[in-house]
Amino acid sequence: MTDGLLSSKDIKRVHLTGIGGISMSGLAEILADLGYIVTGSDMKQSSIIQKLDRMGIKTTIGHHAENVMGADLLVYTAAVKADNPELTAAVRAGIPCIDRATLLGEIMKKYPRSIAVSGTHGKTTTTSMISMIMLEEGLDPTIHIGGELAAIGGTTRIGKSDFFIAEACEYAGSFLKFHPKLEVILNIEFDHADYFRDIDDVRDTFGRFAALVPEDGGIVANADDINAMDIISGIPCAKVTYGLKSEKCTWGARDISFDESGNASYTLLFHGEPVIEVRLKVPGMHNVSNSLAAIAACSFMGCSPAAAARALQKFVGTCRRFEIKGISEGITVIDDYAHHPSEIAATLRAAGNFGHNRIWCVFQPHTYSRTKSLMNDFTTSFDKADILILTDIYAAREADNGEVNSSMLADRITRAGKTVMYIKDFSNIVEYLDKNAQPGDIIITMGAGDIYKVGEMFLEARKKLAVS
Repeated sequence: MTDGLLSSKDIKRVHLTGIGGISMSGLAEILADLGYIVTGSDMKQSSIIQKLDRMGIKTTIGHHAENVMGADLLVYTAAVKADNPELTAAVRAGIPCIDRATLLGEIMKKYPRSIAVSGTHGKTTTTSMISMIMLEEGLDPTIHIGGELAAIGGTTRIGKSDFFIAEACEYAGSFLKFHPKLEVILNIEFDHADYFRDIDDVRDTFGRFAALVPEDGGIVANADDINAMDIISGIPCAKVTYGLKSEKCTWGARDISFDESGNASYTLLFHGEPVIEVRLKVPGMHNVSNSLAAIAACSFMGCSPAAAARALQKFVGTCRRFEIKGISEGITVIDDYAHHPSEIAATLRAAGNFGHNRIWCVFQPHTYSRTKSLMNDFTTSFDKADILILTDIYAAREADNGEVNSSMLADRITRAGKTVMYIKDFSNIVEYLDKNAQPGDIIITMGAGDIYKVGEMFLEARKKLAVS
């Protein structure tokens, strides 16, 4: 394994600017376990900051130049601007500065058997499935996930083996800074229009990611995704494929059926031959595909299909991935992180297998650039919803330039033949749902922003009404 920045004897104290983020806080925990003195700062107090303090990681509220004095390395998040007082102070003092993705890549160098899970969709779920399987096999991995996994009590787990499992995000080319022994490529579609020019730009970036795998490493790729198969064709390492449609893939499934909750069971195939029965506790055909990716990756790392089947039967999903928030008077409230048209369609298809009367979808578009560039795809992605409510776009990292809004999206969907309502305020959405949803209905709040609050507000309002 190539020596990296963290192997330098000069690096003893690492300071993290923006330590309160989900990923940064997890990396802080890993660094502390590796023996570094870790400090950090964030703009506000939070439960994450309190947890780090309890662990002995010194944190400061507010970004101040004096916070970095004495540090040997500064790590900053993507939200930190060039004029940040800690970053500018570190530069003046000659302290090396790297971003979060570079730190994650440097940490990977310390684990000879690292797995990086990439793809436009399904990264968090598949990373979690891989984690569950490796834990079931007793391999004691270190884990870093972009969502909360109950089995590890959060987003990060510190293991003592040389296995490391992490998500690999393509945005801004972050995963090009990683050093994986095994890559998983779930799918490649156009997204992140504020960074990528077009699908060719996305494909090129994934191609460069695939080229990072050493010759003694491997790639697990979705045989049903033509872009994934194209970009791995010339890579000189072991390749394992999986799929639901391709007859030539390494791992496949047949006899797929769904129970009343929409969860799948299937016969696992290895080179077309039956191996074992797999029963999932998460819904949808897309999760059948995700589970095959997880099985393929874990098999490459030495796990047995039996351990995989046991682990997958225990896996009930991660936070904000078809998460059942509650049931009120026969109305089931579900929250899902889906924000890309393909994800939305897959989630609504999964909901169709869940026993229901009507499906209400309350969608909050995520970023102006995505809403604008994928407008045509959004018009058909809600076909499986019976009733669609749109609220305002969640800006995230972007500013509103006035070029696109949710009313425009609502008009486009209406012209495509589907009834849609635009309701700006969350409280008004809750009021409308309370008056019109009926027993047997499913309400799905959907998006990568704070739309989950609508479901929580709905359930809380009904709870108060029942008590009064």
